[in-house]
Amino acid sequence: MLGLCVFFLYFCGSKGLRRRLVVMEKSKILYVTQEINPFLIESEISNFVRTIAQGVHESDKEIRIFMPRFGVINERRHQLHEVIRLSGMNLIINDYDHPLIIKVASIPQIRIQVYFIDNEEYFKKKFIFKGADSKYIKDNDERSMFFCRGVLETVKKLGWMPDIVHCHGWMTALMPVYLKSVYKEDPHFSNAKVIYTLYNQDQKLKLSKDFEAKLDFDELPVKDLNLKGTADVNKLHEIGCSWSDAISVGSPEIEKSLLELTEKSKKSVLEYHDEEQTVEAHQKFYDKVLSENGVLA
Repeated sequence: MLGLCVFFLYFCGSKGLRRRLVVMEKSKILYVTQEINPFLIESEISNFVRTIAQGVHESDKEIRIFMPRFGVINERRHQLHEVIRLSGMNLIINDYDHPLIIKVASIPQIRIQVYFIDNEEYFKKKFIFKGADSKYIKDNDERSMFFCRGVLETVKKLGWMPDIVHCHGWMTALMPVYLKSVYKEDPHFSNAKVIYTLYNQDQKLKLSKDFEAKLDFDELPVKDLNLKGTADVNKLHEIGCSWSDAISVGSPEIEKSLLELTEKSKKSVLEYHDEEQTVEAHQKFYDKVLSENGVLA
């Protein structure tokens, strides 16, 4: 009976009542990050994402977390195991088939599952972004593409429709582009809003000279990306900011070029907050982004 009453009020009641009923549903946040504590604890990204995700999980929002399964992650210690029902598809990157393997593990203290995008060629190396010679790995561009597409294809298999996709780290910079182009009409993501977070990291990173050709093969709108030759990390940040719906800052000190990206964007920007304030700040920012884009209107 209560369900019928709510149904009646929703369709026959005032617009204000309908809005309140919609807001009562939990917002769904998809965190796409290159690192998270405790699986990788070498950077501010891993701790920052852990703090935000944990705080949001403990409040009123439903979350999913994805990261790459870098070879340095100890699978036995963290009890990673393959999810057979989600694995098995192949993704074509630069005209080559690459098997997509999905693994999962939990953060025991907070009972949050983390999904890992894995592939023998891209993530078997016992390194993150730099090799034994301290030089950046040559296929970092392909690893980023595989990671972003692997996340989206896995979310589709889960049948989960996020309201917000929150991207952390340069490895996720292409995620807004995929969402706004290749996956634009996909019902799982057509209403999702994208937030890209800026960090002061890997400032000397440069991607391969044929990066643009690889993106073009993947049917991304390369003309709109304005690459102009070899892409560096700041170009990736520029792409992430340009194609997202909102921007946040994850480093306490941000260099001038990155600050200029936020100013030129004319989008909603969440400034850096310390650990005690960041969860509440993100909660309000998520609601603001959804409201601005009509999701809560």
